Amino acid sequence: MQTLYWEDFEVGERSVFGAESVSRDDLLDFARRYDPQPMHTDEQAASEGWHGGLIASGWHTAALCMRMMVRHVLNRSSSMGSPGVEYVRWLAPVRPGDTLHLRMETLSRRVHPRRPELGFVTNHFEVLNQHNEVVMGMRSGGMFLLREPAAEATSGGDS
Repeated sequence: MQTLYWEDFEVGERSVFGAESVSRDDLLDFARRYDPQPMHTDEQAASEGWHGGLIASGWHTAALCMRMMVRHVLNRSSSMGSPGVEYVRWLAPVRPGDTLHLRMETLSRRVHPRRPELGFVTNHFEVLNQHNEVVMGMRSGGMFLLREPAAEATSGGDS
């Protein structure tokens, strides 16, 4: 499989990938360990609450987003980590039995000002359920090695 470098992320490019099913047991396990609020852990309380049943923790949804990113992009790239997430928005509940996929759009890229072998890429992500409803939105940055650092240094490298 070809390694993705900074040059391979084209501004405006869109990709759709992944398929992560959310089981009741996984939803409960994650919530009990990391976000033990009744809407995530107690079926009776959740059924009487605003969402009308169990819903996944937003952090569980974010973790599933990360797993899809790793499986489909990062594990086959020259990723050097991330400088951070600009925002995360949970827009609709994720329920047991949902199957999620990820839509990614590259928004910008630039070469590091002092390290010409490294570039930044900003992407917008949408996590969608099986009905193509957006359940989470996120904008984050990634750092990737350049395939040809000298070529970008002479051309400016901004897109």
